[in-house]
Amino acid sequence: MQLILRSFDLKLKHTFKISRYSFDIKRTLIVELRDGIFSGFGEASENPYYNKTIEVMVNDLSLHREFIENLSDETPEEVWTKMVPLLKDNMFALCALDLAYNDLYARKRGKKLYELWGYRTDNNPLTNYTIGIDTIENMVLKIKETPWPIYKIKLGTKEDLKIVQALRKETDAVFRIDANCAWGVDESVYNAKELQKLNVEFIEQPMPAEDWEGAKVVYEQSVLPIVADESCQIEQDVEKCAGHFHGINIKLVKCGGLTPARRMIRLAKEKNLRTMVGCMTESNVGMSAIAHLLPELNYVDMDGSLLLKEDIAEGITLEHGRIIYADENGIGSKLKNINPKLIIK
Repeated sequence: MQLILRSFDLKLKHTFKISRYSFDIKRTLIVELRDGIFSGFGEASENPYYNKTIEVMVNDLSLHREFIENLSDETPEEVWTKMVPLLKDNMFALCALDLAYNDLYARKRGKKLYELWGYRTDNNPLTNYTIGIDTIENMVLKIKETPWPIYKIKLGTKEDLKIVQALRKETDAVFRIDANCAWGVDESVYNAKELQKLNVEFIEQPMPAEDWEGAKVVYEQSVLPIVADESCQIEQDVEKCAGHFHGINIKLVKCGGLTPARRMIRLAKEKNLRTMVGCMTESNVGMSAIAHLLPELNYVDMDGSLLLKEDIAEGITLEHGRIIYADENGIGSKLKNINPKLIIK
């Protein structure tokens, strides 16, 4: 088996801003595992909040190139178990590798990944479309530019309620709010009451990730469901979220890929937590991987590729929130003929 690493610059349609930072370009790493006529693809975009750069991911994967290339036909679960001690400090790199191996494993068996898992796709949830922080006027324009049944609205400003009130005048779509750790306890409880009046479905991570005492208060007093994101990164966090949140948002890059994400979903259900998977700013490779988890989810946020000026990959398509699978085995994604910024074979 051959490990191929490529880096691309993903250019966004609009500057993307959340409460912590903003960007116009996102660098992403594409991992390819090539075995004869079959190739599997995985992805992880870099993230300053988690201190994971392309260079760090490439270095960590390259250190274990020989081990990876000597993998044979183990199950994805067996491979993840072998790799986690080697990449325990870099879940982003482990995620890209895990996605690529799951893709390759299913392709070699002539099945889509969800088919291999025995999932039915009849009742998949719709994905939201994200509106990043901007002036109220520009956020309204983004709503008008992309009519959608569900919007995730990024907040964390001095005008948060004014923003939602202004956007509500433009659409009857469902709103989801993501404060990205920007609020305090009292603000979270008060905003929940006001946002409930504006047909908001839930609030994602209003409090700082480490404030578990505050999260408990908000969980008990909020009139809207509270979903953990930054507070739920890896498998061990799921149990902690029970009694502090009503649901969890799993990010594949944070937990280390599809393999641990499936275990997190099962555990969340045992704890009566609602389940969601979210994306970072990624290409269709990452989006296509998320699509195979849909049958197990209450909510999904997989609009990352819609925010790009040009995607580097083909795979799933989105039609007004509905996810349509590609007619390909595995995760169903493949790279377009676009030159990478960096290639390491």
